[in-house]
Amino acid sequence: MDRSQILLLGLPIFLFCSDVFNLFLTSPPPPKPSKHGDIHIHQSPPKLQQPQQPLQFPTQKSTPSIGGLGSVGVGSTVNINFCSSCSYRGTAVTMKNMLESEFPGLQVVLANYPPPLPKRLLGKLVPVFQFGMIGLIMGGEQIFPRLGFAAPPAWYYSLRANRFGSIASAWMLGNFFQSFLQSSGAFEVYCNGDMVFSKLQEHRFPGEIELRDMVGKKLAYSPSVI
Repeated sequence: MDRSQILLLGLPIFLFCSDVFNLFLTSPPPPKPSKHGDIHIHQSPPKLQQPQQPLQFPTQKSTPSIGGLGSVGVGSTVNINFCSSCSYRGTAVTMKNMLESEFPGLQVVLANYPPPLPKRLLGKLVPVFQFGMIGLIMGGEQIFPRLGFAAPPAWYYSLRANRFGSIASAWMLGNFFQSFLQSSGAFEVYCNGDMVFSKLQEHRFPGEIELRDMVGKKLAYSPSVI
């Protein structure tokens, strides 16, 4: 090897060795002194945790009294007369529970509101029609001659051909008319004998808040609680 090759090979080896030597032997520079002298670290005292207080919930206000005689509803009666055949019982029970909870001591009476007299009389004739049709279909051949007919009419034989279907149709038709004649469509509310709400006049049901306010006004001016 000539001198140029030895120089090119030895120079990188020398530089590598010098870097390794400086890496392990050089010490880090000393820290510079602070202008304010030693640094004192002040630790703040630990914060004391305050005990948590229980949450305060608002209490329900008691029902106000009138004249210092106790609850508003004491001694008063509300009558709810409804149509029992119209499936109004659920609505009446809901209104009853609402009024008893809003006015402690109030007596709520539920009763059926009967239909008018003509409808009641016609409703009593429906079972007569039902059993009369059943007897006519089953024994019309003996009934018509006694009524003065030489032979039963043609429509009798058409009913007789399908007697079970005719009997079932007559029974279902009679039940429909009887249900219609027994329904009054009423939902009448009275407070101490005075009418508060009438479905027959308003053609609608009262709302719970609406009925509560109406009954409350009646109770406020009722002589039984003053």
